[in-house]
Amino acid sequence: MELFDVYPLFDITPVKGEGTYVFDKDGKKYLDLYGGHAVISIGHSHPAYVNAISNQVRNLGFYSNSIKNPLQVALAEKLGKLSGCKDYQLFLCNSGAEANENALKVASFATGKDRVIYFDNAFHGRTSGVVAVTDNENIKAPFNKGHKITKIAFNDAETLTAELQKGDVAAVIFEVIQGVGGLDEATTEFYQQIEKLAKENGTMIIADEVQAGYGRTGDFFAFQKHNIHPDIISIAKGMGNGFPVGGVLIDKNIAPKYGMLGTTFGGNHLACAAGLAVLNILEKEDLMQNASAMFDFVKEQAKEIPQIKKIKGRGLMIGLEFDFEIASLRKDLLFVHQIFTGSAANKKLLRILPPLNIEKKHFDDFFKALKISLANQK
Repeated sequence: MELFDVYPLFDITPVKGEGTYVFDKDGKKYLDLYGGHAVISIGHSHPAYVNAISNQVRNLGFYSNSIKNPLQVALAEKLGKLSGCKDYQLFLCNSGAEANENALKVASFATGKDRVIYFDNAFHGRTSGVVAVTDNENIKAPFNKGHKITKIAFNDAETLTAELQKGDVAAVIFEVIQGVGGLDEATTEFYQQIEKLAKENGTMIIADEVQAGYGRTGDFFAFQKHNIHPDIISIAKGMGNGFPVGGVLIDKNIAPKYGMLGTTFGGNHLACAAGLAVLNILEKEDLMQNASAMFDFVKEQAKEIPQIKKIKGRGLMIGLEFDFEIASLRKDLLFVHQIFTGSAANKKLLRILPPLNIEKKHFDDFFKALKISLANQK
């Protein structure tokens, strides 16, 4: 049997990770400034993380959600404490797409409505409902196109108002800082308008924190900068540091009922052990503060490089924008300097999404390599 070939692959085979580095099968060392799509939050093979998973699997790796699992309760309590989001309920699942699917479902249940508003350049996942509210027609099959959706532009309060006043919108879903779309962020005023208009029209707001959440921006969640209270928050990626885990934070005023949501693997014992380890390390090592400090450092270093036209994002969710397409630059960084970086829908944007325990010395190495690569660009 062959693999279903849907991924363009770099000819690199990582076999080991340590901190901010990965090593390939030949022993070559790579600086990881991409974290596997912002998944690696506490670094590769963190000893406390490895021990937590190892100890748990020795006892019990899995049982279904038909029994009590105290690890789920502990994870919810720790998440509420560290994030400041105590007035929410946690539903555990397996991925960001699944988290967003469940978020949309909860919003539809709670409002009795069926239309969803999303924004230009959004990316919310690849499964049926969330790919419908992802701004990429190339990844939508005919089956995905039957949902009731409306796309509008960031900061377009006039269109948002008109659409919400039609009365059939279950949810407005948004990434506070867009990931794949290119690190764009609307104004605080606009996010607060979304909240106000949604409440006036019986609509839920869903903050997709799958990529930006878990301390990556310096705040626990990106929406917290804008002083809003989403009805529903979706999480994943950095939540498990590579172990598949996702979740939905649901406002306490939304009542659950048996059978409303469900999952076989979500919230299993290993996933919870991984999730608890991540939160403990985030807290113990002050990784949110580190994310903020590293962003300030990157901004200062970037001033020395005239080819960088704009810096986007916050914390360790960084976009470096050039006035040329960066595909060649990115390959040079990878294959000549052994540095992983990311791309975006904006082809002139280099995405930086490293582990949150990255240090200044790692960025020093990156900027040294970047200057050399830029000098070699034609």
